[in-house]
Amino acid sequence: MSNGLLLGLMTGLFLLLGYLGVPVAFALIAGVLVGTAFTPITLQSMMAQLFNGIDSEALMAIPFFLLVGELMTSANVVIRIAELSQALVGHVRGGLAQVTTVFSMFFSGMSGSSSADVAVLSRTMARPMAREGYRPEFTAALIAAASTIAALVPPSIMAVVYGAIGNVSIAGLFLGGIAPGLFIGFGLMVYCYFFGPRGLQRPRATFGRLVSAGQAAALPMMIPVILLGGILTGWFTPTEAGVIAVGYILLVVIPCLNPAHLRQVPYDFMTAGLVYSLPLITIAAASAFGWVLAYLRGPIVVSGWIGAFAGDSAYKTMFALVVVFVIVGDFIEPVPAIIIFMPVVNMLTDQASINPVHMGVVLIVTLAFGLITPPYGLALLMASKFLGVRFSAALRASLPIYVIFFAAIAFTIFLPEIVLWLPRHVFPESVGCFKAPAGTGYICP
Repeated sequence: MSNGLLLGLMTGLFLLLGYLGVPVAFALIAGVLVGTAFTPITLQSMMAQLFNGIDSEALMAIPFFLLVGELMTSANVVIRIAELSQALVGHVRGGLAQVTTVFSMFFSGMSGSSSADVAVLSRTMARPMAREGYRPEFTAALIAAASTIAALVPPSIMAVVYGAIGNVSIAGLFLGGIAPGLFIGFGLMVYCYFFGPRGLQRPRATFGRLVSAGQAAALPMMIPVILLGGILTGWFTPTEAGVIAVGYILLVVIPCLNPAHLRQVPYDFMTAGLVYSLPLITIAAASAFGWVLAYLRGPIVVSGWIGAFAGDSAYKTMFALVVVFVIVGDFIEPVPAIIIFMPVVNMLTDQASINPVHMGVVLIVTLAFGLITPPYGLALLMASKFLGVRFSAALRASLPIYVIFFAAIAFTIFLPEIVLWLPRHVFPESVGCFKAPAGTGYICP
């Protein structure tokens, strides 16, 4: 069987099983089995590749970031962040819709997971918004869209996977994702102000109430500072940052704010472990699937097609990859998409002389958009399930929000100076800058 026919068979089988509802990891493994059946690759080597896909120290950051979100949610500490968001923007037109967006922007800096954000926002904000007359489909669309910010800002799990698989600076991806993350957050606030339901507008919070809400949320709000500050200062790696954050929650936040919850901490550990098993098996399967594709020279074929269209133009290359990842993100989760297509991305990044961090941020924003697009749309699907609304109704409510994501993708592609401003000034080595021979300052390509 020719390589092209085998590539088509593997991909077609994966998509067919995905449409039939087979979990992504098992659909990918089915494609791997087809590849081993028609090539000299042995099952033993595939088992080794499954292990090699998850044998990365950088990926160890993921369970700790998930545990941070689980501890914060289970201990009901996040309600203090919701009250701070209420004090900040509860008086703005849109009411609780604005609060939901700001709350997501805060919590995204703690969880790193869009799925965790959807669960927390649905649990915390859905019922109050329903009481104030917000349509459940609008609420589901807003929660799903706001949760994508967690995929962009630190400690984004998607950035950790991209950096670990693509050998790109995770700290650079963290910093580079802040600008598009804020763009989407403020874009959602503008949308809710002009086009969303008016909501119940509360009186502007007094300065005293704002200070009180800030003091109540001070301890949990230190978590993003610990995570990002420690990584950027070089005190610890992303994995160590996750460990420190978990220790801070266990030793400071929960004992001070909800000491009775300490009895439930073992259950939180177990839940985080179970949640981690889902991306872990997907990462292993995607790694093996991508290895078979590389053996069949799939990345070379795809990069050749894109290279023929884009040449050495950075903008054309990024546009072509955005189109590919928008289509791919409609069908599979971001993590396997990153792993499978990373060889193609690396080849085209070098060919078009694109900064790897810039390319990474562009593709992460694109894959975050895929979380709210049909037919898969994991974040939108979860939000609609939590709120008990039909997926089709939530999808219709989210269509106007797509404009914000198109604008964010264009912003990330065409304004690299803004996207890379923080990495260049805070952690210049992350974007390829090196110390000047004179010994003062950095020279950036």
